[in-house]
Amino acid sequence: MPQPVVHFEIIGTDPAALRGYYGRLFGWEFDTSGQVAEEVSEAGNYGFTETGEGIAGGVGGGAGRERRVLFYVGVPDVEAALHKAENLGGTRKMGPSRAPGRDLVVGHFTDPEGHLIGLAGPA
Repeated sequence: MPQPVVHFEIIGTDPAALRGYYGRLFGWEFDTSGQVAEEVSEAGNYGFTETGEGIAGGVGGGAGRERRVLFYVGVPDVEAALHKAENLGGTRKMGPSRAPGRDLVVGHFTDPEGHLIGLAGPA
């Protein structure tokens, strides 16, 4: 697959409760010490899943955040991919935004039917 799914996230208004729910449901463990873009989650309130089998993910959000389940596709250039998504009938929703202290840029767009998709690439 040329540009694979590289990350998923679950965002809500009570991220600690969501992490508890998914932790109990699937046995997931979370590390909340990593930073993410402010547009994605409140600082210190995003829990990355432990890597191992499957793709990495995170559960976060906070007050006033839009609830969503999202997957990220790895791309070499987030701005170029957002531009291409727009040219094909999609709508840019966020980004590109750099995650503080990380070599990571993310963006969001909706496809022509309104599905939210994430993009992740190098800074």
